[in-house]
Amino acid sequence: MLDFLQGLAYGLLVSFMPWFMIGMFDPRLALPPEVANRLQVILRYGVAVPFIGGLLFMTSLWGGFGASLGGWLAGLAAIPVEIFVERRWRRWRVGRAERQRAAEREQARAREVSERSERHLIMLDPQRRPADGDDVVLGLWEAKRELVELNRPDLAVQADRLYTRYSHALEVLGDKFDAREVTYERARGLVADACGGASDSLGAMVPLARGSAGIDADFVRRRLRREGAVIDTAERDALVRRLALADDTERRLAELIAGNEAALTALDDVVVAVARIDTGRAQASTATEQALQELRRFAERAGLYSRKT
Repeated sequence: MLDFLQGLAYGLLVSFMPWFMIGMFDPRLALPPEVANRLQVILRYGVAVPFIGGLLFMTSLWGGFGASLGGWLAGLAAIPVEIFVERRWRRWRVGRAERQRAAEREQARAREVSERSERHLIMLDPQRRPADGDDVVLGLWEAKRELVELNRPDLAVQADRLYTRYSHALEVLGDKFDAREVTYERARGLVADACGGASDSLGAMVPLARGSAGIDADFVRRRLRREGAVIDTAERDALVRRLALADDTERRLAELIAGNEAALTALDDVVVAVARIDTGRAQASTATEQALQELRRFAERAGLYSRKT
């Protein structure tokens, strides 16, 4: 046993200097990327390894001089094996941390969706195409299906909110007017046009979300924070550019979301105005015309929302 330790000490004392020189030339060749810097090279190969080798050698002297070949070969292989094992271990730790952060992001998104969800929300099933849906409903369903596939439930929930408002508006119109009346057709057409504009805005989110789906902004930020002093200028510039693309995409998505929120509020105003109409009163025609004017203004505002986004 002591002869093996003496051979191990000889192997470490012989091999630490080449690794020290390699590490001073490029720390990433002699250390895991997470700790690749010259200070770590000095501490590891200039202090720790010689100390361990000297300690093993002094301990093995109890058995006299007589290093074994197996111990010497083990000492030569100790440093590259340690580097390989440490890199795999650190990669496993990073992967586990990434999975935990992904799970936390999913939980945060689920909480966000829950917070954004409203009572009595009518949910569109992304796996089942609405059989009796018109163009507006089909547009909302298609946008939600694609956003769900892109793992953006925080955006997909707007399709359910728009669908709920649209269905409620048509229900209110059906309660207040006869479906054969011209007034009903005019009002229904205005609501459909306005909701169609919001649906187009929701559909515009799909290519934006798809374009940034492959960019992990959190990973880029962590790498810049952790390895910013080690990576070269070209790679750092590429990472900064990638982060800027992700931030710009999220800003444009936020603008589309804000436009749809304004459209939802305007639609709520119109539904309330129509619901207040008393078709049995003599002033019903005046109230109906006022409601139609509100619908026209809403449709115009919805068109502005779409053009702004």
